[in-house]
Amino acid sequence: MSDSNVHKAGFTSSGIQKGSLASRMMSSEARTSGGGVKPGGPTATLQEMGAKSSTHSSGFTTCGISGGSQASQMMSTSASSHGGGTPKGGTVATVQSISMGGKGGTR
Repeated sequence: MSDSNVHKAGFTSSGIQKGSLASRMMSSEARTSGGGVKPGGPTATLQEMGAKSSTHSSGFTTCGISGGSQASQMMSTSASSHGGGTPKGGTVATVQSISMGGKGGTR
């Protein structure tokens, strides 16, 4: 189900869908970063996973992050670099939220 949720948000194998949550995220992230979407950020990560339908296999599931997965390694790295927690609106939190059918960290 998590890949389906990512696709519904507008992250597809054909690219980001016009007028979708994905396009709003991309626009917001580009404005915040001065015109581009950074590699490894929420939009780029979700688009890569949406294009490959790899959200669930990466460990981002509708039930949470799977232990021992790529997602758990990303969460651990994020927590280590942010004093023990994953920041709201960061890549891990946003990907997990959208994987579960949420709206991610949009502003």
